[in-house]
Amino acid sequence: MSQRDPYEVLGVTRSASADEIKSAYRRLARRYHPDVNPDDPTAEEKFKEASNAYEILSDAEKKARYDQYGTTDGIPQDPFFGGANVGGIGDLFEMFFGATQGGARRRSSAIDGDDLRVDVMVTLQEVLTGVIKEVDVRRESECESCTGTGVEGGGQPQQCPNCQGSGVVTAVKNTFLGQMRTQTPCNRCAGTGILITNPCKNCSGRGVRPVTEKVSINIPAGVEKGMMIQMPGHGSDGVRGGRPGDLHVVLHVDEDGPFVRRGQHLITGYDITVVQAILGDEVSIDGVEGELTLDIPAGAQPGQQIVLKGQGLPPVHGGKRGDLVVELTVVIPNKVSEAQALLMREFAELRGERIPKEKGGFLDGIFGKKK
Repeated sequence: MSQRDPYEVLGVTRSASADEIKSAYRRLARRYHPDVNPDDPTAEEKFKEASNAYEILSDAEKKARYDQYGTTDGIPQDPFFGGANVGGIGDLFEMFFGATQGGARRRSSAIDGDDLRVDVMVTLQEVLTGVIKEVDVRRESECESCTGTGVEGGGQPQQCPNCQGSGVVTAVKNTFLGQMRTQTPCNRCAGTGILITNPCKNCSGRGVRPVTEKVSINIPAGVEKGMMIQMPGHGSDGVRGGRPGDLHVVLHVDEDGPFVRRGQHLITGYDITVVQAILGDEVSIDGVEGELTLDIPAGAQPGQQIVLKGQGLPPVHGGKRGDLVVELTVVIPNKVSEAQALLMREFAELRGERIPKEKGGFLDGIFGKKK
């Protein structure tokens, strides 16, 4: 029977990182562990398949061999060794003399907890000052009934008698070079080295149960969209001595307000009248912390920017705040009254400028029609 693609088995891409491969294996191991699925005859086979796939992709040498040749079975072949899967001096020693001293090494039954992700939204005000957010996190927590062993009443799992707790069984093959030992995952314990004959009713033998817990997250000032805070040990609990996973907090910044962020700087717009643009003015505008005074210079032009120093946001590691940039928009009225039009013509005359005609085309729309 041909071997399934280990990437397909674990559901990861060929560019997946070591952490992504490990996380995918953990999920499948928990889902298909025979102790958790005693009534599912296919669970054990799926568990073994996932274990074999992880064994390949977690080993740098085997992974490289599979990526190059599509198999780990002794490619490229050496004509002297007849294609035997020999991986160096250590493999040769084990082939002729068996396992390391003391027999097969005991395989740990510990399973590390899953890493978790939570997304948190912060406002620009919170970016300015920093904030402590309390969020609900759905995680796997050690079962209180069995204290994480998976055995009813908190007892310890039994050592698998088939593999003596090693998780693997050894077969001896005779070759022209002598005896060659091969090891495969134990069928009885699915490679864990333990048996749970009396699974905990509270967690179905898994050793952990899903819970929702509140976690306080200290978010520093100056954070930006997409930044991540890692909280070691705040993921799911490990099983049988496995380490707990980490919590990855992905930050999002609410920028639906009047400000556009450019790093530490903020950009906003402000509408002024023609008179304000000509004569200048002093007005109040909204800043991140509250009202600010904006000094509009006489002769302000459309699109002109006024910079308010130090009214932006701080850098994430502390330091000087950025600026608030206010871009002016001069609002031109769609229509004016005859009295207003007369004043504007007088203004143009005093400045020695061309005086617009009273009627015709575009000017009708601006000055309106006489009644």
